[in-house]
Amino acid sequence: MTADATSPRPTLRLDPAALHEITESGAGPRLLDVRTPGEFRTAHIPGSYNVSLDTLREHRAELLRHLDEDVVLICRSGGRASQAEQALAEAGLPNLRVLEGGVLAWEAAGGPLNHGPARWDLERQVRLVAGGIVLLSGLAALLVPGLHLIGTAVGAGLTVAALTNTCAMGMLLSKLPYNRGPRTDLQSVISALGAHS
Repeated sequence: MTADATSPRPTLRLDPAALHEITESGAGPRLLDVRTPGEFRTAHIPGSYNVSLDTLREHRAELLRHLDEDVVLICRSGGRASQAEQALAEAGLPNLRVLEGGVLAWEAAGGPLNHGPARWDLERQVRLVAGGIVLLSGLAALLVPGLHLIGTAVGAGLTVAALTNTCAMGMLLSKLPYNRGPRTDLQSVISALGAHS
């Protein structure tokens, strides 16, 4: 486990090999996947519970009553899981762990995944939309002077996203029906967490 130098408190990181070893022993931690329900449905680590980052932030006090300190947070690559760790820590649950590299690293390390219908990752969708806006505004600027500034604004937004490890465009795209998939039933997740105890 390593500490994340970008957060104010050290984030405990767990690499895929260590998590695989822990889960294989049968006494593994609770795995909370904070990606959108659509992403979770596409591929997820067996035994993980889906509580999207927005849902987790909104209901963290309620979730906190059903969690102990043996929780590993998972997302696509680690960014949203770190945000979830911060939200839960602020609510009073310390010493959470984040799967380093997320589902991408887990899959690359040969960890098992449950697969559902294929769909584009949120990051790929952001690249398509941002690239499309820049391309179209650049072409349109040949006819209407000043439209190239739209592409400049998108570039500035992507720069801020990289520096803050957040993405406003990704958050907006995650609200689309394509990405939401079936809504997370919080009561079902809480019941399952209670059964895990």
